[in-house]
Amino acid sequence: MSASPHVVSKVARSPDVLGELLHSLSQPLTSLQCSLELSLDNSLVPSFELSIEPVAERRRENILAALQETGKVIGMVQLMREYLDAEQPGPEAFSSALQSTLRSVIQELSSIAAVRAVRLFLVGTCTARLRVVESRLRLALQYLITTMIEAQTAGGTVVLLLAEKPDGTVLRGEGERGFRELAGASATLRRVRLAIAARILEGAGASLVLGDADSAGFVLSIPRRVGNP
Repeated sequence: MSASPHVVSKVARSPDVLGELLHSLSQPLTSLQCSLELSLDNSLVPSFELSIEPVAERRRENILAALQETGKVIGMVQLMREYLDAEQPGPEAFSSALQSTLRSVIQELSSIAAVRAVRLFLVGTCTARLRVVESRLRLALQYLITTMIEAQTAGGTVVLLLAEKPDGTVLRGEGERGFRELAGASATLRRVRLAIAARILEGAGASLVLGDADSAGFVLSIPRRVGNP
C-alpha cells in the first residue's frame, strides 16, 4: 500500500527535514573552506621564478575571493539554522533570568563597542525571567545589541534601560541612530539577525518593537505573567 499523500506532504514540510539539509550543506562547505585555506597557504610559498609571479599573484587573489565568498555562504547557512531553531519551543518548565543574561552579554560586547568608539551602558534592574533556554536568550540579546552598536557613529552611545512596571518588565534600547539607518552590503544579514532575535523573544512570550516613535532602538516588553513572579 502506498503512503498517504497527506502524510508525505506533512513530512516534507517538517522543520527537521530542513534542519538536516542545512546540516548536510554545512559539512561540504566547511571542507571547501579548509581546502581553500590550504591552497592559499601553499600559494604564499615564495617563488623563485619571476616570470610566473603575476600568475601566482592572480591565483592567490582568486583563492582569497573564493574563500571570502565561501565564508559568507557558511554564515548564511548558520543564520538559516538559527532562524529555524528559533521557532522551536524551549522546555516548558525552563526559564532564564533577563538581568543576569543581559549583564553577561553587555560585558561580552563591551570590547566591540570600544573598538567602534561607542559607549555602552545598562541602567536599572529587574527580576523578570523568560521561558527560554539561556543560550537562545543570549543569542537574541547579542543580535539586538550588536546591531544597535553597529548602527551608531563613532562617539555614539547605546543605553539599555531596564524597568519593572505593574504589568511587567520593559527593556528599552536607545541610541542616536536606529536600525532603519543601517545600510550597505550586510544590511540583509542584520535584518535576518533581528528577525531571529524577534522569533526567540516572541516565542518566549515577550513582545519586541524595533525603531518605535520614542526610540531609535527597540522596546522589549515582558508581561508579568511571563517574566515576573
